[in-house]
Amino acid sequence: MLDPEETRQVVLRALAEDFRYGPDVTSMATASPGASVTGEVVARSAGVVAGLPVAQAVAGALPAFGAEMAGVEAVPLRADGDRIEPGDAVLRVRGPVAAVLSAERTLLNFLTHMSGIATLTRLWVDAVEGTGAAIRDTRKTLPGLRLLEKYAVRCGGGVNHRMGLGDAALIKDNHIVAAGSVAKAIA
Repeated sequence: MLDPEETRQVVLRALAEDFRYGPDVTSMATASPGASVTGEVVARSAGVVAGLPVAQAVAGALPAFGAEMAGVEAVPLRADGDRIEPGDAVLRVRGPVAAVLSAERTLLNFLTHMSGIATLTRLWVDAVEGTGAAIRDTRKTLPGLRLLEKYAVRCGGGVNHRMGLGDAALIKDNHIVAAGSVAKAIA
């Protein structure tokens, strides 16, 4: 599962990038004051959905960037790990128009990035089905997004290897060179 507080911190950092220079001037200028909207995030291609709790966290974190950002709700219509087809609605978003528009890109970036990871993982998991092999991930993640990306791997049916440098040993070629041989590295 995702740690809610860590997810919130990642989301707050992402939203802070967008609100660094102030509110969304385009949305504030074009949206009718007091107007609300309801929309759905709809899949464009087949895959595996991942990141719905992160999308909800984006909606929940918006008030930290101004009272006018309050009131956005993100309601999952599917579950993380579900296989989806083109046209499937995966999330319903409702709230003040300017706030929804302000959050749209951040919400979609998390959802599509994580769903892409889950989808690719599922392709590999399906390819080795019945062989006894497991698809494992690495630490080759985007800085600050490791927990989200590793969660997406699990949504796609993969297995996490190690979360950091200290929870498991992994001797690679550079370690062998540094030690002088495989035997010395193991010793």
